[in-house]
Amino acid sequence: MTSGSHASPTRSPCREPRGHRSRGLWRIGTPVVVLLSGALFAISAYNSDGTDLRPGRYTDLAALVETEADEYDALEARLDDLTTEVNALTANVDDRAVRRLRREVETLQDPAGLVPRSGSGITVTLSDASEDVINSTGRDLNLLVVHQQDIQAVVNAMWRGGATAVMIQGQRVISTTGIKCHGNAVLLQGIPYAQPYVIQAIGNPPDLEDAVRGDLDVQYYLARAELPDISVGWDLETEDELEAPAYDGLLGLSYAEPLG
Repeated sequence: MTSGSHASPTRSPCREPRGHRSRGLWRIGTPVVVLLSGALFAISAYNSDGTDLRPGRYTDLAALVETEADEYDALEARLDDLTTEVNALTANVDDRAVRRLRREVETLQDPAGLVPRSGSGITVTLSDASEDVINSTGRDLNLLVVHQQDIQAVVNAMWRGGATAVMIQGQRVISTTGIKCHGNAVLLQGIPYAQPYVIQAIGNPPDLEDAVRGDLDVQYYLARAELPDISVGWDLETEDELEAPAYDGLLGLSYAEPLG
């Protein structure tokens, strides 16, 4: 280094002051965020069609059961309206083949459960063990409650005993009726019912009672009912007069089909 010469100070690379840079990012980012938010609001409004995209959760089973039952009732009312309309249109068709088929349908309505029935019969009531027994026993909980197979055993025995009509919880049972457990309730024709389960049959009472008590599955249930530390509920009564409404549920069948 010669005299009079001065060393140049070392310079760092040119950088924009941090505060200035952040303000620049905000100036660019804020409009973008606003535009995206506006687009999301527009899409949500379009998809919701005026409804709540995030409906409140059901806080208890009773509310869920009530809502499902109300929806089923609305669909059932709609079905009744459409059935009435179809029947009216069919009645106005003046065709020999249609008249023949209509006579066949009328003949099959009674055995299919589509006509009301009345007469003597029996009532069987099944129920879970009492809360006291459930809380004090060391038994498996499955032994203390009514299962769908218990209900099915009683219904099948009633048919074998010559029943002309069978009802569960006042609902007419037909050949396509499904009995299905749904938590601590039983689904019957899409409607959930809680215990106790009332099963009724129209027919000759002695024959019906003999068939029910003689069924092996029912006998297993009765054995559980007689044990003090299980004691599921059981009651059988003879009825002088029962009323069985006509089945008014869905008649269409859905089934799987093989591919190819």
